[in-house]
Amino acid sequence: MLSSPILVAGLDSRSLLLEAPFLLREAAPIAEAASAWDLMERLAREGGRLVVLGTEIEDAPLVEVIRRIRGVPKTRHVSLLALIPSGEPESLDGDALDAGANAVLRRPLDRAHLEAWLAKLLAVPRRVDARIPVQGQVVGTRRDAIGGHFYGLSRNLSVNGMLLASPVRLAGTDLDIEFQLPETGRRVRAIGRVVREARDVGWPYLGYGVEFVFVPPDSMEGLVGLVTRHLPLPPLPAPPEEGPASRIVATVRHSAWIYEIVEPTPYAAGFLVEIRRGAREGWRPGAAGPYFVVEGVSAEAALKAAREFVARHR
Repeated sequence: MLSSPILVAGLDSRSLLLEAPFLLREAAPIAEAASAWDLMERLAREGGRLVVLGTEIEDAPLVEVIRRIRGVPKTRHVSLLALIPSGEPESLDGDALDAGANAVLRRPLDRAHLEAWLAKLLAVPRRVDARIPVQGQVVGTRRDAIGGHFYGLSRNLSVNGMLLASPVRLAGTDLDIEFQLPETGRRVRAIGRVVREARDVGWPYLGYGVEFVFVPPDSMEGLVGLVTRHLPLPPLPAPPEEGPASRIVATVRHSAWIYEIVEPTPYAAGFLVEIRRGAREGWRPGAAGPYFVVEGVSAEAALKAAREFVARHR
């Protein structure tokens, strides 16, 4: 059974698809757990990248489920999003965050806000050590009463935030940010929150660590693409030259999974490359099962497409 990137408990998964249609466009696999016990068992057995929790979990309250997930080494690193009905006590938001939720959203949900958080949390595994040196102009607008535009510079960038060199003092300020990604020239917009002062930025600028609190899905796609291109996935030792693993041309390790990229196979319209995936625990070269097949007009193009697929979907 393939790992489900998104597991849902305590709410109807159909409502999540209606509220966030980009999940349908991306064909994101979603599985619905019947209970907290079922959820924990699925996470331990199949893994997962994101858990979306409601308040209607039959065998445990929301906050307790979050604590259980964070308390188990095998599940504690999954992203957690809690969706809370408007009628629940306001204190539940803080309790869920204190227990370990990455984000808490209240119904009725703003679609763009929900989709941005889903995209951001699905990218959480890519944020580890994912800060890229990026030098470029940033247009910022303060969201407080002072207001006003300013032009700063980015020093580094990740899908979670940036180090900003600002000509004006910003401590404790939320910002509307706009900047251009290197290489592609893609324009990114985000709402950022100043979370720390960075003394390593020198005069005449003031340095600030800015966390992205809202990134539209199209901008998030550009950020994830930048990280993917600049952070090659860690390779594993080459497989043996003989035996069932001899056709493997690359192996990629991520979290609990091993991906095997098999040498290209010609067919009528070009070349096909099979991608296999197996559990990291107990993995041996050639033992992974079928996962996906990509194609290309040449062997090199097909291999490139396979590596890009693994980078996007791991």
